[in-house]
Amino acid sequence: MNALHNIGPLAGRLLIAFIFIMAGWNKIGGFEGTVGYIQSVGLPLPTIAAVVAIIVELGGGLLLAVGYKARWAAAALALFTLVTAFVFHNFWAVPPEQMQMQNIQFMKNLAITGGLLYILIHGSGPLSLERGIARESRESRVHAAR
Repeated sequence: MNALHNIGPLAGRLLIAFIFIMAGWNKIGGFEGTVGYIQSVGLPLPTIAAVVAIIVELGGGLLLAVGYKARWAAAALALFTLVTAFVFHNFWAVPPEQMQMQNIQFMKNLAITGGLLYILIHGSGPLSLERGIARESRESRVHAAR
């Protein structure tokens, strides 16, 4: 059970982070398409919105993966994911042939937001850069006090 307690949060962070890292990376490679998609839903300043999306997804995903400032990253990603659920996956306002897919995407975003809220509340777990830095800092203070 102790191994699960140590490895579980790391595995969870990596699995959630992966979707954001890949999405951010893909937005870089398909930047014009991303801008066009954002523009198609009527958001203002689509180029700036695309850059912000890349920063949030790629930056937040990487921070989450390594477990550094994971609570802040999870908060930003949770807010981002919830907003994108309502803006880009509004299954209630699409033609019937798109409704099921948009509903699935909407529910996926809600589930991911739930996982991110868990990280926001409980932190990055024992196997994280943040915990490693804190442990190293404690050890150096103890060593200096001797």
